Amino acid sequence: QIQLVESGGGSVQAGESLTLSCAASGGVSSTDVVAWYRLAPGRQRELVAAFTYSGGTQYADSVKGRFIISRDNAKNMLYLRMNSLKPEDTALYLCYRQAHWGRGTQVTVSS
Repeated sequence: QIQLVESGGGSVQAGESLTLSCAASGGVSSTDVVAWYRLAPGRQRELVAAFTYSGGTQYADSVKGRFIISRDNAKNMLYLRMNSLKPEDTALYLCYRQAHWGRGTQVTVSS
């Protein structure tokens, strides 16, 4: 059973940066499908960034050029570097790995 624990969220001003981390344990593999999603009040869960099956990356249009997804397979870690944050980035950010979900870390961006 894969367990995921996110960290790094917080409250920041617009224009600032945050780096989210997701620590995985329990039967993980370097070939696992991994991604970051977010859930904001009144909105559907949104795919923010992911590694594709071919090893590339994909991003939501709203975060392209501002967010960077990365992974450290040796440490079973997934990261999301978020730059130039906007109030509309406010959400609960969820780590996804091979059909498993973390509980999320809250990001709040004020203008």
